[in-house]
Amino acid sequence: MTFDRRSLLALPIAASAAPQAFAQSRAVAPSDIPVWPPAEYFLIWPVVSPGAPTPLPRPTPEITGTPGLYRDILMRGVARPEVGVFRPARPDGRAVLVMPGGGYAYTSLRGEGTDIARALTPMGITVFVLSYRLPGEGWLDRADAPLADAQRAMRLIRLNARHYGIRADKLGVLGFSAGGHLAGSLVVNHALEVYRPIDGADRHSARPAFAGLMYAVSNMDPGRSRGGSRSNLLGPDPSPAVEARYAVDRRLKRGDPPLFLVHAEDDTTVPVINGLDLLAAAQRAEIPLEAHILRRGGHGFGTRLPPRTPGSLWPQLFDRWMGEAIE
Repeated sequence: MTFDRRSLLALPIAASAAPQAFAQSRAVAPSDIPVWPPAEYFLIWPVVSPGAPTPLPRPTPEITGTPGLYRDILMRGVARPEVGVFRPARPDGRAVLVMPGGGYAYTSLRGEGTDIARALTPMGITVFVLSYRLPGEGWLDRADAPLADAQRAMRLIRLNARHYGIRADKLGVLGFSAGGHLAGSLVVNHALEVYRPIDGADRHSARPAFAGLMYAVSNMDPGRSRGGSRSNLLGPDPSPAVEARYAVDRRLKRGDPPLFLVHAEDDTTVPVINGLDLLAAAQRAEIPLEAHILRRGGHGFGTRLPPRTPGSLWPQLFDRWMGEAIE
């Protein structure tokens, strides 16, 4: 379903969803609100998504903020997951599948989606933004629904690598908050069968060549994330096996793809211990790793940290790190 600027501006306005470090964002004209999906996109599943409930969730985008300040689009009710495609003027073969965060309760399609594409495409990186299903909206095997979407998206992108002007061996993931947990889950569970193969695309690997984990949830232990990622993903009474499946830090192993971590010490939504756990686990498994622990930044900053702060440079650092990680 397409939402243009006129229809988006008619939607209810959320009270506030500004990142902790960004209570006062730069002024932005309402016309700067992006359209979703973008001009180029594709659906992940050919007909109905696996494990579909009756009735299907209804797409419900919501605009945050107030006119004149930064406004995000939060998406709920995803029934047919889709991937937005953002091509650079001069593609260099690298590509990332971006997974926005939102505590598995919504996805931040602008702040941790289209804005990320805007930052990375000038570097030659082709960006794919995933609008994935939310586990608490009635899907069978709820915890596996986002992972199934991520696996399928990776396989479809690889199937069509030539069409997108990318190299299949240079396709990685970049996730934020709960989307970072989903990206990490793809690292450790890329070969886990969470849906029945559909077509030739499913013969392709879903393994990312590299993974960027931005202020990511590291596991589903109680109290790890204030935003409710655990309850939203696993439900009220998860089995120990499902909990273990989504403990990313405890499942990292030697041979997993290189990791790039960014986390702020003053993050009160996903505490920095999540990033430190991932760092320690990667070191134990001898996984190539680059980690940036910021003194300030809070949570959910995307690409909107003040220009003079060190953390604002993470897209440039990610770009240079990718050159070392996958060359």
